[in-house]
Amino acid sequence: MRLRGRKGIRESLESQPELVVLEAGSYKGRWHEFFGNDHPIYIELGMGKGRFISQMSGLYPQYNFIGVDMYDELLRRASEKARAVWEAKGEESPPNLALLRANIEEIETMFEPGELQRIYLNFSDPWPKSKHARRRLTHPRFLAKYVELLNEHGEIHFKTDSRSLFEFSLNSFAESELLMRNISLDLHKDGIREDLVLTEYESKFIDKGQPIYRLEAVIGVSALQDYRQARDAAQTKAGQNDTTSAAVVEPSAAPAATSEG
Repeated sequence: MRLRGRKGIRESLESQPELVVLEAGSYKGRWHEFFGNDHPIYIELGMGKGRFISQMSGLYPQYNFIGVDMYDELLRRASEKARAVWEAKGEESPPNLALLRANIEEIETMFEPGELQRIYLNFSDPWPKSKHARRRLTHPRFLAKYVELLNEHGEIHFKTDSRSLFEFSLNSFAESELLMRNISLDLHKDGIREDLVLTEYESKFIDKGQPIYRLEAVIGVSALQDYRQARDAAQTKAGQNDTTSAAVVEPSAAPAATSEG
């Protein structure tokens, strides 16, 4: 990606230390110091112009957010979007957002193991040539890093417009023995999901009628436990509903009532 930035862009970024972090490893293990709280940390790898991460920070002040990208111009645009979101809320600067200039290849130098709770991968570069597969952000070598950095509630949320990348990613998650849920091959087929924040790319793809692929990977021990408990409860409820339905439709086939309760 080649971006033409404005003159003085570096000076602009350097003047925003409360929002923009230019040294990738400067807060490793100390991100809660940057935010001044111990709220869970959600990050977006490859934030682009920052629409998604800016809106998320405004909608969910109970979490801390970090948008990661390696281009100064994208950080500048993201900072403008973030400030606009929070100015509308009466805040001069986002209190729960950091924009980090960094190369995702070196993500382990930016965060300590267990420091993150959620990773968003939104419309990552599909690197379509087979020889570039290792560069894909859902390659097993990246997934291994994410697993190390996520805490006991850790999850990965992945969206793409690329069918080939999605197929590759499904295999990567499976090979890494990660539990997947909420897999969608056309996320907005029944209308735009109002419960999800859209990225710039996503809006364009929807306008063109292109399907959006999405999945969530459950990583942390507590996240897995919560998922399995919810799944089992749903299955139990479904089974009870089926039994009740059968009793109503075919009462003669129902077993005799007992007093066991």
